Amino acid sequence: MFGKKKALKEILDAKETIPEDQVRLKPLLGIRPGVYLGILYALILVGVLFVALCYPGLANPGSVVAVQSEPAGAAVRVDDVYMGVTPGEIFIPQGDHQLTMILSGFNPYQTNLRIRGRLFGSAFFPARQQITGTLEAPDPVAAFALEAADYAAWSFTGEPTATYQIPLSLSEGAYRSGPGAADAQTYTAMDAMLKGAARFASTRGALRDLLRAKGIIDNGGLSPSPVTLLRSAEDILDYLSTTPGSSAWLAEVLPPAVVSRITGSAWYTKQITVASVLAAKSPAITPSWGARLSLGSLMFREISGGTLVQGNSFPHHITLEAFYMAETEVSYAAWEAFLEANPAWRVEHTETLTAQGLVNGEYLASPDSALADGNTVSGISWYAARAYCQWLTGLLPAALGSWEVRLPAEAEWEYAAKAAGGSGDSGATITDMLGGCWEWCDDPYAPFNFLPTGTETIRAIGSPERVVRGGCWVNPPGSVNAETRASLPPATCSAFVSFRPVIALKGAVYE
Repeated sequence: MFGKKKALKEILDAKETIPEDQVRLKPLLGIRPGVYLGILYALILVGVLFVALCYPGLANPGSVVAVQSEPAGAAVRVDDVYMGVTPGEIFIPQGDHQLTMILSGFNPYQTNLRIRGRLFGSAFFPARQQITGTLEAPDPVAAFALEAADYAAWSFTGEPTATYQIPLSLSEGAYRSGPGAADAQTYTAMDAMLKGAARFASTRGALRDLLRAKGIIDNGGLSPSPVTLLRSAEDILDYLSTTPGSSAWLAEVLPPAVVSRITGSAWYTKQITVASVLAAKSPAITPSWGARLSLGSLMFREISGGTLVQGNSFPHHITLEAFYMAETEVSYAAWEAFLEANPAWRVEHTETLTAQGLVNGEYLASPDSALADGNTVSGISWYAARAYCQWLTGLLPAALGSWEVRLPAEAEWEYAAKAAGGSGDSGATITDMLGGCWEWCDDPYAPFNFLPTGTETIRAIGSPERVVRGGCWVNPPGSVNAETRASLPPATCSAFVSFRPVIALKGAVYE
């Protein structure tokens, strides 16, 4: 056995060993491989360092600019190109530029910049600059009104949730315009704006924003202090105790557990009882029906003034002046006369009118159902109805020079509907106020219209929607009455919406 192993080893040792492959570099231009390889590796390293450290500064020279404004939240534009909002950082290319900060209600802040770049290491350590601008509000109340209008618009989107949040428009506006509240007159006007905004506080989120705004206004745009918190609490308690309807307002907004305590309180009972007693003592609406007046293709009927008890959750009184109400909704013939004088409102211009925000794609739409009144024009936006009224005002006789044609105030519409018995009677000659088409009213829609506020405040805040009244032939019987309130965005056109104008004294406002 040992001999066999020795013989096998000798055979293996005798085999020729195959050498490994080898690559031998030759000199290049007389330079040894070890030298030129070192130079090549060095050039690659230099290239990498150049790309990383110098190329960004050569290809895109400029600086990172930290932009801040007081108040914050301003839009930043560089050479009239939007770049973001403050506070923030933006990259601006090397050269001369104009930077502008814009905030609604404030004078723009502008500055000229000379931006320099950094060659070395700009990708890791860019050149930096800082710009701080102070924006001045020429009219802090007007600036605050813009935020209050935005607050009103967001109130229509429903209660915020953990996954759905809305901006704190009102309190952000209080922070921005609050420094102006150091002036007593400005503070009074801003406080009135808060009371006007309360008419839109229909969710708990909106109520929190309202209370936060109150605290900030009372502290001049700063976070509330213990002293100003006490002042705010006193004002809030005074408002709740002296404002009719405040208990009904909170009873519709707060959580059920809190509402039960409110409705069981003496405060709530007193407010509701007083309102109900006054409503019961008010005489029934028995207006006298005056002369009939023909204007254009419409017939109007005069209705004497009187007192309307309005509201379901909180009855409140509104005194009205005499006015004329159209006996019917606007007919196709009456609308065609308007189009003859105002061809820009013809249906073939729907695309242009839509781009202007005056109508939507359903402009002048008509229902297909045979149940609809084929004589009433429908698919009319609030803007289109208002344009019709303005045109009709120009047809008024000289004797009515102090009067105007417009959409009815919500109170006027309800007063006429109740006076005419809902769908009209032979004495009134005003027909189909219930169950024809929904009818546009002039008023901006506020969920809590019974909370008192001034006319100027109502106009300043406005509303994203306008009131519609009267229901439609498609609504189930009994589902809509003379007190039913609804609303739509003013550009909305629907086959179920029309209008009937009134002739009223110029400047008549019912709050």
